[in-house]
Amino acid sequence: MAYLLPAEFATKMVDAGEAKIYMSTRDTLIRAYMAGAILALAAVFAVTIAVQTGVFLLGAVLFPVGFCMLYLMGFDLLTGVFVLTPLAWLAQRPGVTPKQILRNWGLVFLGNFGGALTVAFMMSFIFTMGYNVDGGAIATKVASIGEARTLGYAEHGVAGWFTIFIRGMLCNWMVSLGVVGAMISTHVSGKVLAMWMPIMLFFFMGFEHSVVNMFLFPFGLIMGGDFSVMDYFIWNEIPTALGNLVGGLAFTGLTLYTTHVKTLPKRTIPVDKAAASQTLPI
Repeated sequence: MAYLLPAEFATKMVDAGEAKIYMSTRDTLIRAYMAGAILALAAVFAVTIAVQTGVFLLGAVLFPVGFCMLYLMGFDLLTGVFVLTPLAWLAQRPGVTPKQILRNWGLVFLGNFGGALTVAFMMSFIFTMGYNVDGGAIATKVASIGEARTLGYAEHGVAGWFTIFIRGMLCNWMVSLGVVGAMISTHVSGKVLAMWMPIMLFFFMGFEHSVVNMFLFPFGLIMGGDFSVMDYFIWNEIPTALGNLVGGLAFTGLTLYTTHVKTLPKRTIPVDKAAASQTLPI
């Protein structure tokens, strides 16, 4: 299992960020759409396992399957481009500007949301036999998640909003470690293992992932969740996305870039030659 040194994969992070800026609009949207759809399937997969077995940990252990699939296929999540594209700007790569970064983020958001929403409608159709029967225990569970993670936060006002924001920060700290971790190996097994650990952690801890929520909350609304679209955006998606941006960039992107790409010169420690030449008595 080949291993790249931090200085090597940190440079790959900058290269990846630059590549995403130069990617065509069509390719950006397609890759983002597929990433949102695959992550949505992984989310409903994990919830189904947790509900049917009663063991939430098992759902968290298996959820990273979706993340690994979309990464290995070269698809893009909003949480990933939040971390990688600003590094290309900091490295002063030609043509990488704040405007181009925002363009990339907007396209990836639209693609992720479109993919997640597509799966939300498809799964809701399946669970309800074409909206003719009740969605069952899984639908009820997702609807309750939607209510708890919107109205539950709203009950606490500003403190609730910042709770979501911090959960979003912690989430993308872990998710971006998964993205970067996959760069440390040139073998599929090494990439999967490096991604699996932080993704499992964030899911089990209930941290907030903006793209996962693009599926859970629309699906919850379709399944009869007692919250509104505005509740979803104001009391979840917006603070979650902002938290994902700050957490991933501050805790992973900037730290690795600063210490492994823009490394400062080593310290010079003066040596007392007289003292160094002395030998200890035997």
